[in-house]
Amino acid sequence: MSDKYKIQKGNEAYFVTFTIVEWVKVLEDDSFKQIIIDNIQFYQKNKGLVDYGYCVMPNHVHMIVSANEPFTVSEILRDLKKFTSRAIVKKLEDEKPGGYQQILDQFSKAGKNLKRIKNYKVWQDGNMAKIIFSNKFLMQKLSYIHNNPVEYGLCSLPWDYKFSSAVNYSGKVGLLNVELLSLQMNTIR
Repeated sequence: MSDKYKIQKGNEAYFVTFTIVEWVKVLEDDSFKQIIIDNIQFYQKNKGLVDYGYCVMPNHVHMIVSANEPFTVSEILRDLKKFTSRAIVKKLEDEKPGGYQQILDQFSKAGKNLKRIKNYKVWQDGNMAKIIFSNKFLMQKLSYIHNNPVEYGLCSLPWDYKFSSAVNYSGKVGLLNVELLSLQMNTIR
C-alpha cells in the first residue's frame, strides 16, 4: 500500500474507510452493524477515540476520527478491526445465518496464504486514511459519509439511516456520541 493512505501522524484527524474482504455484505444485517457500533463505543470510552462522523454500510465503514494520547488512530483502528473480526466470525459460527458458510469460506480464502491470519480474514488491509487538511475537505467527507446510504439505496434521507452520524447532525440522538462539527470551525483540534 502506498504511503498516500497510511496514517503518518498519530493523533491528527483522518477520514478513514475500512472494507470487508471481497466486499462481502456481512454487515447487511443490523446485528452485525451493531458489533461495529459496540466496538466503536468501547474505543471512545476506553482508548481515546474521537469520532466526528461515521457510517456503517453493508460491507464497509466510513469514519472521521482522531485519538487522544497515549493512543493513536492507527493503533485504535488496528485493534478495532481485530476485535470486530473475531466478533463477526463468532456470530457467524454461533448463529449460522443464511449464507454463513459461504461468507466464512470467503474469509478463509482471503486469509489462507497469510502467516499472520490463523483462520479468517474479515477486513481488507489498510484504512484508506486521508488526513483532514482543510474545512472544505472535512465537509466534503462528512457529506460523503452521510449521503453514502442514500446513494446505496438504504434510505431516502441521510438522517433516516440509524447507523450514521447524520442522525446526530440532524439534532437527534444517534447510536454513537460524536463531536459535532460546524462550518465555522477552523480546526478539529
